[in-house]
Amino acid sequence: MTESRIKRLATTLMDATTDKDPLVQEQIYNALCYLGESEPEEILNSCDEYLRQHDKLGYPHRVIILKAMETVVKNNIALLDKSTAKVVIFLASNEMTKSKEVIRDWQQAASNVLVAVGQRFINKVMEEVLTKFQPGILPHYFVMQTFANLSVSNVFGMVPFLNSILGTMLPMLGMAKQDHMKSVFCYALQHFSESIQEYLANLDKAPDPTVRKDTFSNEIFSAYEVLFNSWLQHREAKLRLAVVEAMGPMSYLMPSEKLEEQLPKLIPGILTLYKKHTEAFYISKSLCQILEASVNIGSRSLDVQLDSLLGTLHPQICAPADPSVPLTVKNHTEVLRCFTVLACSFPDRVLAFLLPKLESSNERTRVGTLLIMRQIINSAPSQMEIKKPFILSSMKLPLQDSNNKVKRAVVQVISAMAHHGYLEQPGGEAMMEFLVRQCALPSDAPKKQPPDADDLTSDSVQSISVNTLFLLSTTVDRMNNVLWPYLLEFVTPIQFTNALTPLCKSLMYLAMKKQEEGENASLIRYDLNANLPSPYALTTRLLVVSSQPYAGDCRGMAALRLLNVLHYSVHPALDQLWSKQVPLLVEHIEENTEKSLCQKEWEEKLLLFLQETLAAVSDNTWICHFVTEMCRQLNSYNGFPLEKNFLYKCIGTTLGACASKDLVQKQLQELLETARYHEEAEREGLASCFGICAINHLEETLAKLEEFVRSDVFKKSVGLFSIFKDRSDNEVEKIKSTLILCYGYVAVYAPKELVLSRIEADILKNIFQYFNTKVLGIKVETKDLTLKLCLIRSICMISQAIYNGVKCGDFIFSRKAELVAQMVEFIKAEPLEAMRTPVRQRAMITCTYLVVLEPHLSDPDRTELIDTCLASVLALPPLEPGKERDENGGDALHKEMLYGDTISALKDLLKSLLQRNLTPHGLQDMFAHLGPWIKSNKEHERQRAVEVSAALLDFYLSKLNVSTVIPFYNLGVLIALFSPRCSDSLAGVRQHAVDCVYCLLYIQLCYEGFARDHRDEMVEGLKALKKGLEEPNFTVLFHTCNNIAMVIGKRVPPDQLMSLLLAMFEGLADPDKNCSRAATVMINSLLKERGGVLQEKVPDIMSIIHSKLEEVDEEHIRKAAQQTVYILASQHKSVVVSSLLGSALPFDSHTCAMWRSLATEPTLTSQILEQLLEKVNRDVPYKESKGFPLLGSGSERVATPLPLAATCALYEIMSAPESGAAVLGLYPPLFVTLLLRLSCTVGVQLPKNLQSRERRSSSHGPAPRSLHPCSCAVETLKVMLARGGSEEVTRAVGSAGGWELMASPERHHDGIAVLAGAMARHAGPRLPLIVKNLIPTLNSVFDSQRITTTAFFAELLNSNVVNDLILLETIMDNMMGRQKDACTLVRMLALRGLGNIASGSPEKVRKHGAKLLASMVNGMDDKDDPHNLVALEAMSSLSKLLDHVEERDIHSMLLHIAIRIRPFFDSEQPDLRQSSIVLFGNLTKFSEGNCEVFFEQILNALVTLLLHLQDPKPAVVKACKFALRMCGPNMGCEGLCDMFLNHLREDRSLHYGEFMNNVCKHLMQSYPEMLNRLITTNLFYFKSNWVDIRAAAPMFIGFLVLHVDEDQCQQVDLDQLISALNLLLKDPVPAVRVKVAETLGRLVRIL
Repeated sequence: MTESRIKRLATTLMDATTDKDPLVQEQIYNALCYLGESEPEEILNSCDEYLRQHDKLGYPHRVIILKAMETVVKNNIALLDKSTAKVVIFLASNEMTKSKEVIRDWQQAASNVLVAVGQRFINKVMEEVLTKFQPGILPHYFVMQTFANLSVSNVFGMVPFLNSILGTMLPMLGMAKQDHMKSVFCYALQHFSESIQEYLANLDKAPDPTVRKDTFSNEIFSAYEVLFNSWLQHREAKLRLAVVEAMGPMSYLMPSEKLEEQLPKLIPGILTLYKKHTEAFYISKSLCQILEASVNIGSRSLDVQLDSLLGTLHPQICAPADPSVPLTVKNHTEVLRCFTVLACSFPDRVLAFLLPKLESSNERTRVGTLLIMRQIINSAPSQMEIKKPFILSSMKLPLQDSNNKVKRAVVQVISAMAHHGYLEQPGGEAMMEFLVRQCALPSDAPKKQPPDADDLTSDSVQSISVNTLFLLSTTVDRMNNVLWPYLLEFVTPIQFTNALTPLCKSLMYLAMKKQEEGENASLIRYDLNANLPSPYALTTRLLVVSSQPYAGDCRGMAALRLLNVLHYSVHPALDQLWSKQVPLLVEHIEENTEKSLCQKEWEEKLLLFLQETLAAVSDNTWICHFVTEMCRQLNSYNGFPLEKNFLYKCIGTTLGACASKDLVQKQLQELLETARYHEEAEREGLASCFGICAINHLEETLAKLEEFVRSDVFKKSVGLFSIFKDRSDNEVEKIKSTLILCYGYVAVYAPKELVLSRIEADILKNIFQYFNTKVLGIKVETKDLTLKLCLIRSICMISQAIYNGVKCGDFIFSRKAELVAQMVEFIKAEPLEAMRTPVRQRAMITCTYLVVLEPHLSDPDRTELIDTCLASVLALPPLEPGKERDENGGDALHKEMLYGDTISALKDLLKSLLQRNLTPHGLQDMFAHLGPWIKSNKEHERQRAVEVSAALLDFYLSKLNVSTVIPFYNLGVLIALFSPRCSDSLAGVRQHAVDCVYCLLYIQLCYEGFARDHRDEMVEGLKALKKGLEEPNFTVLFHTCNNIAMVIGKRVPPDQLMSLLLAMFEGLADPDKNCSRAATVMINSLLKERGGVLQEKVPDIMSIIHSKLEEVDEEHIRKAAQQTVYILASQHKSVVVSSLLGSALPFDSHTCAMWRSLATEPTLTSQILEQLLEKVNRDVPYKESKGFPLLGSGSERVATPLPLAATCALYEIMSAPESGAAVLGLYPPLFVTLLLRLSCTVGVQLPKNLQSRERRSSSHGPAPRSLHPCSCAVETLKVMLARGGSEEVTRAVGSAGGWELMASPERHHDGIAVLAGAMARHAGPRLPLIVKNLIPTLNSVFDSQRITTTAFFAELLNSNVVNDLILLETIMDNMMGRQKDACTLVRMLALRGLGNIASGSPEKVRKHGAKLLASMVNGMDDKDDPHNLVALEAMSSLSKLLDHVEERDIHSMLLHIAIRIRPFFDSEQPDLRQSSIVLFGNLTKFSEGNCEVFFEQILNALVTLLLHLQDPKPAVVKACKFALRMCGPNMGCEGLCDMFLNHLREDRSLHYGEFMNNVCKHLMQSYPEMLNRLITTNLFYFKSNWVDIRAAAPMFIGFLVLHVDEDQCQQVDLDQLISALNLLLKDPVPAVRVKVAETLGRLVRIL
């Protein structure tokens, strides 16, 4: 059974192979393979049978099946039995040879099947295929290909057949006329030869170890003759390649003498093919095999062929291989193998051919030749051994080649040479030097490459060289003695700087190896290596390089590590010191990055390391040699300014440790004579050197500087005709600059006790002598920037030296005023339109140090200094972030840093000046200068001024030390200056202004006697506000100003209050509106705080505010007015309210703001709200306006103005958050009044005059909100609820769409129900008073108010909260009292409320059951109910009540209700259908007492309920399911009951036809006598308006007929039924006609 199923499945899949979609075909193939894994033999047999039976099946479809067979065979070869294999072999053989024409895909697939089977059943396969391989008859193309593939896939199985195959095949070669046949014979011969070679190579595993090469030699040679002499000459390129591919493997098997005989023809024949074919791989591969075979037999013919071989093969290597074409890469490999074969046999001639090529002018020739050299160095080491000197000498020219590709090839050759001992020969050092030079190539070469993709950057050459050097150092042991210590020669020459990292790494590795070998003491043998750099040179070089530790791939770290390893060779005394210190220095580099490393700190560490080294050596001779070497190396660093600068510092440090005064002076003189003064780094370095040297040699240093000025070198430079002499004027200025700078550094570094006495007498005298040039006896100030900057820096350093001196308190600096004046002149000379130089900054830093020295500056000098600095810095134009470069080409980032540094210098200078007069007067004096800048209308000036002010006040506070309590007389003025700036348009100004106020208040506290570390809670609060001031959020700014004003109000002394207010009022005119706003807030806050003092001014203030509101449309003015109105209203309530009530509707924004200002204080707000409620209730809500009958318009309701205005006013007051407390106090009256106001505004219009006014106001701009009466009432009620703490009510009503419903005349009551439900859920405790206030309105003359109240009460009854609050009976009685209301909607809502008791308070239904039921029955019998609204509500409510009433209460009414609701089952209104059916289902619960009577009602309703399961309305279907589930238990049929319960679950979909079939089966089994009654009821529905029910009725009848017993058939009136069905057969809907036809067919059972 399983087999037949698989076979059927396979057949199905094979039938589907005709599908044209390739993805489907692939899936069929996969499926067949998958089946084959389960039952391989069954599938293979099925495929065989299918292909034989479907002989006409197209070959593309057969291929799919054959491929599947191949996969199944491959994967299950071990499981196949012989019979199946035989079947498969026979089929595949026939498929392969069925067509004489070559149909590649088909026949290849069949051939692959045979090859797969041949893995195990080779004899069976050969038995079959050999029948298709008969002597004298040209075989099928794929027979030969199958033989070839079999010979490769099953060598041991196939080789025994090859002799006979070759014997049969040889005569056929001459018969082959077509190219494809010749190609397949070549293919076969190639694979036969490869197979025989493999067999012979593995004879130990072979089944027949007696097989020999000569078994096949003659046949192979015979084939060779045909191939070479005939087919190789063919014009078809593909055939020629096939011949060549075959001849390579065949050459191994040819008889030796025959091969030797053929070589003179064979090799030229192969070589000529290179010209005919672009794709050379197959030719090269075959040629290599022929060459190997020739060498194996010891051929003598190769000698003659050698030149042509080399000449043909060499260009193959010179043409670069394309990595994207794999065959070109493979061809290169094969050609290189050819060179290996030739070099092993003819080393002299190959080298004689290759080495001259290295001198070729063609780059490709040079690169190709080097590649071949690398190959033969690696692959023919024994033959090349004696050629090493010759090869090395021939490499001289390539070593000078500048081409990057040649360089890379040379590096690769050097790597090969290193492994084979070439570099130990003479000439090896030149190779190593070349490698190091490549390591030193710049690594930051431009990345952009030319179109030639093969081009190489120097970057990649450098990278290859670095890797090669490291590998040679670490992995090639024989290179150790070559590289050590030779590589040290490359450490000191500056041209090898870029190679230092790999050099140091390699040297360190080599040195450590030497140490392991025990050569520590004699690590560097200077006696054996004269060219090595001295210990002084190595130490200098490595130390200087370390100063830039991350440059050149972290060369600093590598240099330090090498230095550590060499410590013994540098000086034996350094072992302990360096072993400890160098690792710490390396660790410091590792812990940092290039960005995080502090350069100054790093250099200090290195200089300290140098000092300790010099101290450890403690040998003056050694130190002298060391410093001489340092000076000698100076010039080599001309292109490396940072390193040279550091070397100068090292020289200064070493000179300081030098005991020889003569040497010190000699070296200083040399430094002064040779320095490159035009370079800034050099000037700095030289000055540092002099300064550091002066620590130990002050006298010599000063003497040398003076002596140099008097020397010929300097005089030549500064002479009158210097323009014609050695140096230009510019150079002279640079020399002067350097000398001035040297004096500055000497002053800083030299011991203070020695230098102070020399400052005015020597140092300053000389400095000014250089700075001021005299022309014809007149002093002329220089314009040279460098000279100017050096003078400023030097004076600054001198000032610092004096300041830091031990006796500086006693030192009177007589030239101080002169120097300050000079600095001021420099600052004044700077242009105000831009900052191009650091002159300002440096001059101000210098003044900062100068002003603290004695004597004091005079007041005029001090004033001029402050004003000049402020104007020079604060007035500068702001930086433009968009400009990347300034006009001088400097970076924007550099310019930004210069600006920042200059501001910092200004702050430090002003602090320094303030320090001299730390009093309120001194502070006032400082802000007298700063005041105009703080109030500037230019943002950048303000920002800088306030930033500087904050820094000054913070400094003042930090330095303040109050000994007696004194008044801070200018607090008010200063507070008024800064506090409005807390709202400045610039965030930076805001932040700093808060800091200023903070500091001023703490200064005041200090003056009041508090300690400086005292923390005032209110003042501390200001700090917390700063975060919020980052973004210009008006709320936060207002809050900040308010808080500041509160603090100020508490802290400002009474005598300063008025001056503060006056200054604040001035602030209203501030050009920055934010600051103006801050002033208004602070004024109001102060008025509120101290209004009693200024009481007589209130009327004036009110008149100003009123006019401002009309004149200025500014938000902050409105805010101020609002606050002021409140302050006044709290004292003058009646006046304020009267004026506001007189405002015109709609309220303008000013009036609204004033109303809202009255909400601030609960008591005041409550009084105003009560007044407004009285206004709403006093007047009628609307007036009836008669329409014009002629125009066809009826009467309309128009709102009365007073309640409307009061409603708007209530909205405005309650919209203010502060009104919350007042609203809570008046919650019930507010809620009731607004609810009834809302009910009276539905459908009410605005008066005509207000309509036009509202349109006008909306045209001028967006009105705050609609003036429409209903919208006003809704919005006011919403805001009242929100403000009264009932936000959840507002949200719940909003999310349910209740507010929109309330405004709709048709759905108003639904909206009220949503509101009532929300109130019950979220505001229960509020309800008793609300209900009490609402009950009287049930008798209101307005229908709308009765509807609203009834709807509200009805929904309250839906919640248990009314029971909890003891409101149930009250509300229920009131609902029953509404049953006779003249309004239908009121009656309906009353019934709904009574029904809601079932869900709200079910436990109370039993108590009031009789009354509730009576109300419902009365509702169903309501005569004034044209749309059945009351009846519908009565049915819905009754359904809810039935679960909770006493049975005795319902029994008497059961039948009456059932009969009363039956007509609604088929009502056109879905709601009526649904409610009546649900109620019927609920009534069945009470049928036990009246079982027979009610059973009759169930049977009457059964057909209707079953048919309405096809009702178009889902709600009705759901109701029917419910009713049928309820009826089931009362029908006395267990099967039917179970069906109803299982199939009619709400969550289960229903297969109606199947369900009805089963229902009818149970009906006819249980109630066969009901047949006619059921059919008759169905006939009624043949005329239904609903299509699905019209179709269901005949189907119902059909199923009844299907299951009825024959003896019950006489019940049916067939004539009537048939005529009804015939009539229905004409229904326009096809679905109905189908069911009718189906039923007509079934009638045969009852005919």
